[in-house]
Amino acid sequence: MDVLQEFSATGGRKEATARVWLRPGSGTFIVNDRDAASYFKRETLMIQVLQPLELTGTLDKFNILARVKGGGLSGQAGAVRLAIARALVLYDPSLRKPLKQAGMLTRDPREKERKKYGLVKARKAFQFSKR
Repeated sequence: MDVLQEFSATGGRKEATARVWLRPGSGTFIVNDRDAASYFKRETLMIQVLQPLELTGTLDKFNILARVKGGGLSGQAGAVRLAIARALVLYDPSLRKPLKQAGMLTRDPREKERKKYGLVKARKAFQFSKR
């Protein structure tokens, strides 16, 4: 494999969009110019983001650079996870099957439902008062 070779992919979840670059290296993980552990403050988010790498056994094979925008931390973590999984498939197409079976190549289609007029939120109504 060429030393300068890199694999890039995009991912999305809710309102978040992530672009990820995988470069052969020692396993550094940078998100928006910060260390991933300090960016994704909750441990559960870090576990979620690293799932595709742990599943394929490539945790310390790549340096990862991610650019994320939009949404909140949870949506951004899901977007980075999808982007990493897609980039791993570009790196090695044989990894597609285990990633697909684990559900990491499917974009989560759930979006926030729009607010309707006359209601507090999408479905929550004001309290009914008979008198």
